[in-house]
Amino acid sequence: MKRKEDEPKKGAPAYMNTYGDMVTLLLCFFVLLFSMSTVDADKFEALTSSLTASIGIFSGGETIQMDTNVLQNGMSYFPVQDTTLSLQGVSARQQALTETQEELSEYIQSKDLDDKVTVEKTGEEIIMRFADVLLFDTGKAEIKAGAVPTLSAIGEQLKSYMEQGYILNIEGHTDNVPIQTSQFPSNWYLSSARAIAVASFYIDEMGFDRTKVTCVGCGEFQPVASNETAEGRAMNRRVDIKLSLPIG
Repeated sequence: MKRKEDEPKKGAPAYMNTYGDMVTLLLCFFVLLFSMSTVDADKFEALTSSLTASIGIFSGGETIQMDTNVLQNGMSYFPVQDTTLSLQGVSARQQALTETQEELSEYIQSKDLDDKVTVEKTGEEIIMRFADVLLFDTGKAEIKAGAVPTLSAIGEQLKSYMEQGYILNIEGHTDNVPIQTSQFPSNWYLSSARAIAVASFYIDEMGFDRTKVTCVGCGEFQPVASNETAEGRAMNRRVDIKLSLPIG
């Protein structure tokens, strides 16, 4: 007896369901892209107006005509700071310092103090150098009575310079021989106390403007000579009074 052939299953194959879902999703995706690329003219105009107003761009109006002479040879329209004035200021300050140094040297010679005080100009300042033996006893920070006339004579001239705008920085220096006493635990303390003593003399006794006077102790760390010899150590034990003009 002949076998009956199987009838084909009704409906689409199972994989078509998955395929249909994929096609539907792709269709939705492209529709979404199209809708996003479509610009609402009214909304776009409103957005443009809002941004224009917020950043301060004005519509219409006349165009500003710029003088073409301003932009020549590739120069920027914005003004470049003229360095000539700055250079002139530096030159004038250097000239004033040189003249002051010469006047001070002549003044010291006229008072017969050139064997006690030296004067030199270094960069932006004038340095007056006093040996410590002139001002202080060894290991002490009290100004010797014999030093008062010298400090007073120098002070008269310094005060006149301060009235012209100069400022004073008083530095105390020592040699590298250690000191350790109840009053001065180190050379820092000794050099600082000596600088303060000189500053106090000029402020309290001669009426210097305290806002134009500073003092600092440098210890043994800024020598001007070798500490290997007695002569060098004597040169390093000193008080420097520095005169300078404020910049600006």
